[in-house]
Amino acid sequence: MKKILFTFFALCLINLSFAQKTNSAIKITYLRSYNGKVNPNQDPLFLYASKDLSLITTDKIMQQKADLPFEQTFVDFKTKTILQLAQLKTNKLILNQDNEALEKQKFEFTTETKKILNFNCKKAITIVNSNKIEIWYTNELGLKGGPSVLGQDLGLVLETIRNGNSIVTATKIEYLKAVPTILSIPAVPEVDQLTYKDLLWKSRFINISVFNKEQIHFVNDAKSNDSVFRYASGTVIVRKIKFPEIKKGSSIYVDVTQQSNGDAYDRTGSVFMIPMDKKSSFLDGLKNGVKTLPVYENGNGKQYQGVAATDNYAPLLELMRFFTPFGVKHFNYLQLKNKVWQDSVFYRQDISLLQPKLSNQEVYIGMFIGNYDAGGHKASLNITIHEGEDNNPKGDFILPLFNTLNVMEMAGQEYATMFDNEKGLEMTFDVPQGYKNFKLSYTTTGHGGWENGDEFLQKKNTIFIDGKEVFGFTPWRTDCGSYRLSNPASGNFGNGLSSSDESRSNWCPGTTTNPNLIDLGNLSPGKHTIRVFIPLGKPEGTSSSAWNVSGFLIGER
Repeated sequence: MKKILFTFFALCLINLSFAQKTNSAIKITYLRSYNGKVNPNQDPLFLYASKDLSLITTDKIMQQKADLPFEQTFVDFKTKTILQLAQLKTNKLILNQDNEALEKQKFEFTTETKKILNFNCKKAITIVNSNKIEIWYTNELGLKGGPSVLGQDLGLVLETIRNGNSIVTATKIEYLKAVPTILSIPAVPEVDQLTYKDLLWKSRFINISVFNKEQIHFVNDAKSNDSVFRYASGTVIVRKIKFPEIKKGSSIYVDVTQQSNGDAYDRTGSVFMIPMDKKSSFLDGLKNGVKTLPVYENGNGKQYQGVAATDNYAPLLELMRFFTPFGVKHFNYLQLKNKVWQDSVFYRQDISLLQPKLSNQEVYIGMFIGNYDAGGHKASLNITIHEGEDNNPKGDFILPLFNTLNVMEMAGQEYATMFDNEKGLEMTFDVPQGYKNFKLSYTTTGHGGWENGDEFLQKKNTIFIDGKEVFGFTPWRTDCGSYRLSNPASGNFGNGLSSSDESRSNWCPGTTTNPNLIDLGNLSPGKHTIRVFIPLGKPEGTSSSAWNVSGFLIGER
């Protein structure tokens, strides 16, 4: 009898203990693993759960060590609501509530079971964006929650497996004596879901607005103002920009949005930085005329202004080469059956290599669109900085070498026809001590827009360093027809093609041109010579070909 009473008393204690645990709050620690290996140096996930609420957060957030914007997820089980709480970079808090997402989750339930942390778990499966998610949950604790919003209402999720290899597993459960204060929804401004996502996204990087819907056109009396300087009859705009300190390893992007404001033709465009670390700069030419720029000569009798580096001058450092399409936006009234024209063209390019030239610098950033139209184009330019993890702001060695794109075309700068003989474009440059693994960033496009012009002919580009060929290729784009919907004013031919469809020398109307990154190896300190050779096509009547090439040297510290 005593034995029976003792057993009954022990069971009561166990049940009482379990009841206390199910009625109190808990904290669960989760770790992530991939292909059976625990991710190193990870920020552990925490789940706080009570009868009414759950909270998904991380160790860094709890310790207030999250130096980037972050978000936490609450689930209110009484109202079946998922609440996203975000802290933006400005320390502003915003909240979004979704009272439909939880009930919209659909699962396939299996008969499989297994034990996790000594609790019996059941398995449910769901598909999210073509990803198979396996959810292991238990009902033995009388609470709900999980490391993500998936399966929160099933029970306590102790493991999720995505596509069989990405796993989040509970490694520790702590029973809390009282519901912690963190497990309460703060009173902060509520925004709709799209606004929430947009504000959180924008808070994760730095955006520098350089130009906003500026007109780039050809007029004799182009006026500058306090912030935007206009040159070459309004076809070049320049603004002085202060960049913050940028960590090495950060990602830097430049983007342009462009529309026709009256010009129907495809035009060369360029985003550039004006180096100011030499005695003279391209800005001198913009202000005082092309004749003030240093001249390059190849023996053909012509003078090419400001295209090559000298001891006292650095050419334009090109950030992006782009090409406007035929009349996007302004000529969208030229309708074709089943063609819906784009409203604008968006160009975006990674310029992270130029971090050492931008970090903690005040620089002149410019944009050029060659045209002879009074309406011209409307364009916006932004530069975004996405912070890396390397705290060293000092990057690699960057040396602008050449840029033959005649940005001052409408102010008399000579076209790049220096490739009409064996010398082509040739110059010397100095390599400093303390660098290795040199590369050349090389951008090239061919021009001459008639049947026999180099725009439509395949021409090999060859680069020599100290007389030795280091790179040779034939730049050519065959995908121009992909951008037909950006070209409403493109001419149509009798064979059914449009002019914008035609393959070209490394460019298409409505695209950017990617630079080539050429390995040069370990150049010795001191002077070296670089030569660019392209077999330039012969002029025909008043038509002539040209090659716009730009290049800068990169060396690893």
